Amino acid sequence: MKKQIIENYEQAVQYLYDVPRFTKKSTMEDTRRHLAALGNPDHGMKIIHIAGTNGKGSVCAYLRSILNEAGYSCGVFTSPHLVECRERFAIDGEMVSEETFYEAFMQVYESLDWGALETGEGYHPTFFEYLFFMGMLIFAKEKPDFCILETGLGGRLDATNAVEKKELAVITRIGMDHMEYLGNTLEEIAGEKAGIIMEGVPVVYLDEVKEASGVICKVAAKKGALLEGVSKRDYAYLNFKNKSIDFSYYSRYYEYVRVCLHTIAHYQMENAALAIRAAEVLDAGRSITKSHIEEGLAKAFWAGRMEEVRREFYVDGAHNEDGIRAFLQTVSMDGWQGSRHLLCSVVRDKDYLSMIQALADSGLFCKITVAQLESGRATPIAELLNIWKQYTKQDIQVFTSVDEAVKSVLANQEADERIYAAGSLYLVGEIKGVLKRC
Repeated sequence: MKKQIIENYEQAVQYLYDVPRFTKKSTMEDTRRHLAALGNPDHGMKIIHIAGTNGKGSVCAYLRSILNEAGYSCGVFTSPHLVECRERFAIDGEMVSEETFYEAFMQVYESLDWGALETGEGYHPTFFEYLFFMGMLIFAKEKPDFCILETGLGGRLDATNAVEKKELAVITRIGMDHMEYLGNTLEEIAGEKAGIIMEGVPVVYLDEVKEASGVICKVAAKKGALLEGVSKRDYAYLNFKNKSIDFSYYSRYYEYVRVCLHTIAHYQMENAALAIRAAEVLDAGRSITKSHIEEGLAKAFWAGRMEEVRREFYVDGAHNEDGIRAFLQTVSMDGWQGSRHLLCSVVRDKDYLSMIQALADSGLFCKITVAQLESGRATPIAELLNIWKQYTKQDIQVFTSVDEAVKSVLANQEADERIYAAGSLYLVGEIKGVLKRC
């Protein structure tokens, strides 16, 4: 590997995309060693670490909004991005500038041992590790009050777990995903996610999946960590109106808090409840008020999760069996009286057979369109069509690109028709990219 001349943001992004994402992973010792070589930028940060199968990004967004409303600044590192790579680094909800991105990229780039790399040896971070190092450098420079880190894959061996200290760990819903890396049972996957738990650091977790909860409790007990579970007993659905969800949350400090989420996604209630409990554990009633929680959540937004990107056109990042189940529950309860049109695509390393079967069996969609993703991980369009035909006798519209599919479904959208897109975050990103160009 030879050192290149990288002069701007665009070249930096291209370099990162050229780093293989799923090659041999570095050890945690490698990651920690290089973090130290960068000057241990995480030292002194108040870090909130979030892991789980589904809901991580939403919890990041909701917690960040509550903290901002209470007067705290927040740096947030999330993945994946939808359109622009710098979406992964945000300060108080705003993604960083191209200049800030490039500066952090070059700091990591110049820290590498290019002499060793040119001989085929030496350490080079993976795609995700590189971005994690950049995030730590950006936040060290910006000095937000809190840094919220979302794990990329798993938890125990995730690059984000290399930090020295945490204020709080949060574990969201755990389901069957990335089994080739994390294990074939809920217990095994939960064990990897619970790897973010540190000695004596409080843990907030979703107490809804018995197999996962048991593992989390055992790890927390071993680490002497205060454990705070959140379940459906802690919140109650009130009503749905004007594309918003009202629910109540029982707070240890304020009794009942009435929350309005500006989304049609019912699954966001559990993510918002996790964020509220996280804020309560973090603050212990000192400075975050009931009003901060209510206003913060009312203002919160997380792109790509039942997001209305055009009139009656919703995109959702559901990309595994649990995610599709939550998506279908939301669609079935959204009150739409007209016809529904589904735009779908999936990547080949997911359990797309069960996802497509659930979508087809739901009977919720009058029209179905499938499209070929640009990603190298995309399921070939012919295979995608064949699978759909196994589960439904409906006519399927087929497009060789998301660009063509989006333009067609919008051009032919009827007055009483609502369009939904689901199956992959890559699909969401490509749709948003198409609409940005239109």
